[in-house]
Amino acid sequence: MKCMYCGCIESKVIDSRSTDEGKAIRRRRECMQCGRRFTTYETIETTPVLVVKNGGNRQSFDPNKIKNGIIKACEKRPVSMTKIDQLVEDIKKQVYNSLEQEITSKRIGEMVMDGLKEIDEVAYVRYASVYRQFTDISSFMEELQTMMKENDRRKDGEGAAK
Repeated sequence: MKCMYCGCIESKVIDSRSTDEGKAIRRRRECMQCGRRFTTYETIETTPVLVVKNGGNRQSFDPNKIKNGIIKACEKRPVSMTKIDQLVEDIKKQVYNSLEQEITSKRIGEMVMDGLKEIDEVAYVRYASVYRQFTDISSFMEELQTMMKENDRRKDGEGAAK
Protein backbone atom coordinates (compact mmCIF):
# COMPACT_ATOMS: atom_id res chain seq x y z
CA MET A 1 0.00 0.00 0.00
CA LYS A 2 1.41 3.38 -0.99
CA CYS A 3 2.07 5.81 1.87
CA MET A 4 -0.15 8.87 1.57
CA TYR A 5 2.55 11.09 3.10
CA CYS A 6 5.79 10.17 1.29
CA GLY A 7 4.65 7.87 -1.52
CA CYS A 8 6.74 4.89 -0.39
CA ILE A 9 5.17 1.60 -1.47
CA GLU A 10 6.40 -0.39 1.54
CA SER A 11 4.44 -0.46 4.77
CA LYS A 12 3.74 -2.93 7.53
CA VAL A 13 0.40 -3.80 9.08
CA ILE A 14 0.31 -2.90 12.77
CA ASP A 15 -3.30 -3.80 13.56
CA SER A 16 -6.24 -5.42 11.71
CA ARG A 17 -9.83 -5.60 12.85
CA SER A 18 -13.20 -6.39 11.37
CA THR A 19 -15.62 -3.50 10.78
CA ASP A 20 -19.06 -2.96 9.28
CA GLU A 21 -20.45 -6.23 10.70
CA GLY A 22 -17.63 -8.26 9.19
CA LYS A 23 -18.03 -6.81 5.71
CA ALA A 24 -14.73 -4.90 5.80
CA ILE A 25 -11.31 -5.07 7.43
CA ARG A 26 -9.69 -1.97 8.91
CA ARG A 27 -5.89 -2.07 8.77
CA ARG A 28 -3.57 0.28 10.63
CA ARG A 29 -0.30 0.58 8.71
CA GLU A 30 3.10 2.13 9.30
CA CYS A 31 5.27 3.41 6.44
CA MET A 32 8.70 1.75 6.32
CA GLN A 33 10.33 4.97 5.05
CA CYS A 34 8.84 7.91 7.00
CA GLY A 35 7.38 5.95 9.92
CA ARG A 36 3.99 7.69 9.77
CA ARG A 37 0.84 5.71 10.30
CA PHE A 38 -2.30 5.56 8.19
CA THR A 39 -5.48 3.50 7.96
CA THR A 40 -6.75 1.45 5.02
CA TYR A 41 -9.96 -0.51 4.52
CA GLU A 42 -10.37 -3.75 2.62
CA THR A 43 -13.84 -4.67 1.32
CA ILE A 44 -15.31 -7.31 -0.94
CA GLU A 45 -15.70 -6.08 -4.47
CA THR A 46 -19.19 -6.75 -5.74
CA THR A 47 -20.25 -6.92 -9.35
CA PRO A 48 -22.91 -4.30 -9.93
CA VAL A 49 -26.36 -5.71 -10.59
CA LEU A 50 -28.75 -3.75 -12.78
CA VAL A 51 -32.50 -3.77 -12.28
CA VAL A 52 -34.50 -3.86 -15.50
CA LYS A 53 -37.63 -1.80 -14.95
CA ASN A 54 -40.97 -2.45 -16.68
CA GLY A 55 -40.29 0.30 -19.22
CA GLY A 56 -36.97 -1.30 -20.17
CA ASN A 57 -34.70 1.26 -18.52
CA ARG A 58 -32.02 0.05 -16.14
CA GLN A 59 -30.74 1.28 -12.79
CA SER A 60 -28.40 0.00 -10.09
CA PHE A 61 -29.76 -2.50 -7.59
CA ASP A 62 -30.43 -0.62 -4.35
CA PRO A 63 -31.50 -2.65 -1.30
CA ASN A 64 -32.53 0.60 0.44
CA LYS A 65 -35.39 1.01 -2.05
CA ILE A 66 -36.62 -2.47 -1.17
CA LYS A 67 -36.34 -1.70 2.54
CA ASN A 68 -38.30 1.55 2.18
CA GLY A 69 -41.10 -0.24 0.31
CA ILE A 70 -41.29 -2.95 2.95
CA ILE A 71 -41.32 -0.39 5.76
CA LYS A 72 -44.23 1.41 4.09
CA ALA A 73 -46.15 -1.86 3.70
CA CYS A 74 -45.51 -2.76 7.37
CA GLU A 75 -46.51 0.67 8.72
CA LYS A 76 -48.62 0.35 11.90
CA ARG A 77 -48.19 -3.43 11.86
CA PRO A 78 -46.48 -5.56 14.53
CA VAL A 79 -43.43 -6.23 12.36
CA SER A 80 -40.02 -5.60 13.91
CA MET A 81 -37.16 -3.87 12.11
CA THR A 82 -35.17 -7.05 12.69
CA LYS A 83 -37.62 -9.01 10.51
CA ILE A 84 -37.59 -6.27 7.85
CA ASP A 85 -33.78 -6.17 7.82
CA GLN A 86 -33.64 -9.97 7.59
CA LEU A 87 -36.05 -9.98 4.63
CA VAL A 88 -33.99 -7.31 2.84
CA GLU A 89 -30.81 -9.29 3.55
CA ASP A 90 -32.42 -12.49 2.21
CA ILE A 91 -33.49 -10.73 -0.99
CA LYS A 92 -30.02 -9.19 -1.37
CA LYS A 93 -28.44 -12.65 -1.04
CA GLN A 94 -30.83 -14.10 -3.63
CA VAL A 95 -30.02 -11.31 -6.08
CA TYR A 96 -26.24 -11.58 -5.68
CA ASN A 97 -26.23 -15.40 -5.50
CA SER A 98 -28.08 -15.62 -8.81
CA LEU A 99 -24.80 -14.48 -10.43
CA GLU A 100 -26.87 -12.56 -12.98
CA GLN A 101 -25.81 -9.04 -13.93
CA GLU A 102 -29.41 -8.02 -14.52
CA ILE A 103 -32.63 -8.81 -12.70
CA THR A 104 -36.15 -7.63 -13.46
CA SER A 105 -38.03 -5.41 -11.04
CA LYS A 106 -40.86 -7.94 -11.40
CA ARG A 107 -38.65 -10.71 -9.96
CA ILE A 108 -37.60 -8.50 -7.05
CA GLY A 109 -41.24 -7.63 -6.37
CA GLU A 110 -42.12 -11.33 -6.28
CA MET A 111 -39.29 -11.96 -3.77
CA VAL A 112 -40.61 -9.17 -1.55
CA MET A 113 -44.17 -10.48 -1.73
CA ASP A 114 -43.06 -14.05 -0.93
CA GLY A 115 -41.23 -12.77 2.13
CA LEU A 116 -44.03 -10.49 3.28
CA LYS A 117 -46.58 -13.29 2.95
CA GLU A 118 -44.60 -15.24 5.57
CA ILE A 119 -44.13 -12.22 7.88
CA ASP A 120 -47.48 -10.39 7.83
CA GLU A 121 -50.46 -10.95 5.53
CA VAL A 122 -51.76 -7.38 5.85
CA ALA A 123 -48.36 -5.99 4.85
CA TYR A 124 -48.36 -8.45 1.96
CA VAL A 125 -51.75 -7.21 0.72
CA ARG A 126 -50.63 -3.59 1.05
CA TYR A 127 -47.48 -4.25 -0.96
CA ALA A 128 -49.34 -6.35 -3.53
CA SER A 129 -51.97 -3.64 -4.02
CA VAL A 130 -49.27 -1.19 -5.10
CA TYR A 131 -47.04 -3.72 -6.89
CA ARG A 132 -49.81 -5.43 -8.84
CA GLN A 133 -51.61 -2.12 -9.39
CA PHE A 134 -55.09 -3.31 -8.49
CA THR A 135 -57.38 -1.18 -10.62
CA ASP A 136 -60.67 -2.15 -9.02
CA ILE A 137 -62.18 -3.99 -6.07
CA SER A 138 -62.65 -7.24 -8.02
CA SER A 139 -58.92 -7.65 -8.76
CA PHE A 140 -58.25 -6.93 -5.09
CA MET A 141 -60.83 -9.53 -4.03
CA GLU A 142 -59.30 -12.13 -6.37
CA GLU A 143 -55.96 -11.74 -4.57
CA LEU A 144 -57.65 -12.04 -1.16
CA GLN A 145 -59.54 -15.16 -2.25
CA THR A 146 -56.29 -16.74 -3.48
CA MET A 147 -54.70 -16.02 -0.09
CA MET A 148 -57.69 -17.45 1.76
CA LYS A 149 -57.54 -20.67 -0.31
CA GLU A 150 -53.81 -21.00 0.46
CA ASN A 151 -54.52 -20.52 4.17
CA ASP A 152 -57.26 -23.17 4.06
CA ARG A 153 -54.88 -25.61 2.32
CA ARG A 154 -52.21 -24.94 4.95
CA LYS A 155 -54.70 -25.49 7.77
CA ASP A 156 -55.98 -28.70 6.17
CA GLY A 157 -52.39 -29.92 5.80
CA GLU A 158 -51.64 -29.16 9.45
CA GLY A 159 -54.83 -30.88 10.60
CA ALA A 160 -54.03 -33.99 8.55
CA ALA A 161 -50.53 -34.18 10.03
CA LYS A 162 -51.87 -34.37 13.61
